[in-house]
Amino acid sequence: MYARPTTIEEAARAMAVDGAMAVCGGTDVYPAHVGKPLVRPLVDLSRVAGLRGITQTTGGFRIGAATTWSDIAHAPLPPAFDGLRAAAREVGSVQIQNRGTIAGNLCNASPAADGVPPLLSLDAGVELVSAAGRRVLPLSSFIIGYRRTALAPGEIVTMVVVPKPAPAARSAFVKLGVRRYLVISILMAAALVERDAQGRIARAAVAVGAASPVAQRLTELEAELQGLAAQKKPSSLLAPRHLSGLAPIDDLRATAAYRLEAALAAVGEALDQAAGVA
Repeated sequence: MYARPTTIEEAARAMAVDGAMAVCGGTDVYPAHVGKPLVRPLVDLSRVAGLRGITQTTGGFRIGAATTWSDIAHAPLPPAFDGLRAAAREVGSVQIQNRGTIAGNLCNASPAADGVPPLLSLDAGVELVSAAGRRVLPLSSFIIGYRRTALAPGEIVTMVVVPKPAPAARSAFVKLGVRRYLVISILMAAALVERDAQGRIARAAVAVGAASPVAQRLTELEAELQGLAAQKKPSSLLAPRHLSGLAPIDDLRATAAYRLEAALAAVGEALDQAAGVA
């Protein structure tokens, strides 16, 4: 079966078919099936009205599931989204950025998904719809393991929701790879820093990807950064103990020990960039 719905309601009904799989940009689905037939029922979401684009509401921002990384990279978003826009320019090639979608990046649930750390630092949530109804999960509860999400059978992602950031919030994204372009991340870090009227850090959010089965927030570091004076670099507080929640592995791209060392450098750089003291 191949369905191409034009409304969310039609998509939900099509996804109710046993074993149905959603596809939109296809930049993850099709490469994963090279040499293998696509035997599951496919529901093509690329024509569903309302799934592409970014809208601002009184409570924050809504990013449609079919919004491409090129859309995000060029969107007129506030500085709190600079880290996400930087990550958007790192997702594969320009051709992939033109086709790949934000929801596809999340549903693929790769530990090295570039979009996840900056979205975690923005406290993003994921809106899910099925024939049974609609629900919203924090992104931290949506990706639950290596290539695993909390999607129930028949559910699709319709929106990524981001609460309204403070006007003073700034963010940054740092990616480490074996080359500058067209590379899977060895390690990445995203940071968001908000300062108060005296220049002290009022709030910080830091996330690290490709160093655990799921990207992780560094909550202990975030708590210690609160109240840091304007003249001090956030990176000056960073210590190996702040990475204790990470669980990197040895693979073809790097050793676990190297990833931990790289994480210290990447987190420090991202924090200082977001704080405006790099």
